[in-house]
Amino acid sequence: MTVTVAIDCMGGDHGPVVTVHAALDFVHQHDDVRVILVGLEEKILPFLEKTGDSRISVRHASEVVAMDDSPALALRNKKDSSMRVAINLVKQGEADACVSAGNTGALMAISRFVLKMLPGIDRPAICAILPTAIGHSHVLDLGANVDCSPEHLLQFGIMGASLVSAIEHKDRPTVGILNIGEEDIKGNEVVKRAAELLKDSGLNFVGNIEGDGIYKGEAEVIVCDGFVGNVALKASEGLAQMLATFLRQEFSRNLLTRLVALIAMPVLKSFKKRVDHRRYNGATLLGLKGIVVKSHGSADVYSFTNALDRAAEEARTGVLERITQRVELQHPLPESA
Repeated sequence: MTVTVAIDCMGGDHGPVVTVHAALDFVHQHDDVRVILVGLEEKILPFLEKTGDSRISVRHASEVVAMDDSPALALRNKKDSSMRVAINLVKQGEADACVSAGNTGALMAISRFVLKMLPGIDRPAICAILPTAIGHSHVLDLGANVDCSPEHLLQFGIMGASLVSAIEHKDRPTVGILNIGEEDIKGNEVVKRAAELLKDSGLNFVGNIEGDGIYKGEAEVIVCDGFVGNVALKASEGLAQMLATFLRQEFSRNLLTRLVALIAMPVLKSFKKRVDHRRYNGATLLGLKGIVVKSHGSADVYSFTNALDRAAEEARTGVLERITQRVELQHPLPESA
């Protein structure tokens, strides 16, 4: 199966300097992929002068969604933006997935408008991978939905479990809900009701997960609303940056600590690799009738290539079909759906 990925080359902090180089690396690493580079031709073509690979094509788009554009403005007034054209390629069946490092709000708004929602799913959710002590966990939602009902959280659990089941080949991944305590009586009414729904859903629900449980790896899928999820994510990123700063400061304090740093360099490199956020770049917008992956806006080539890998793997493993099947199992849809 050949997978085609449409790339919004103009999105993010660096634009084609990163996105086009990442696309070239991605194609060279895989024999079963094609890419469609979407954006301003005059910005993209100079990077392709020495490339004759027929699996790389360019689709011109005359507009760019800026990082500070409002989602409404991007949706209404920039219908020929690189972001919109890339998503349209998925809608039209010319691409199996879309990847963008652009404006998150605009990407969510345009994707929902163009692709629509899968049957039985009310809202899309942002799902990303976070490293844990024993591997990694998929956490959703990370910012798309500030307020959620218990039914929405149930749908997030179904989508997250379907994603992990597809790409990691696990029949029954564990699912937990982020809460302020492990006991059933803890949490607000929405979370407590959502826990009941998840318990009765047939998913491999393991109960409430506290904040520290994310990094202990207590569940392979962790469900929360977008407000809580985004705060947890940003707090984690801030803590990681602070610890890295402290390490640099302590190892550079004097001649002795610099010598210790030199001796400890292999361990430090190994530690850095294990917690390198670039390895986990690429958050999926789950619930849409198409695969859309959001890369971090500041992604470098290595990081953006990982987002492309994630999108291609989701297309190969039929994530959308698995979500649809699981939703139908949960709530059989009418024949016309």
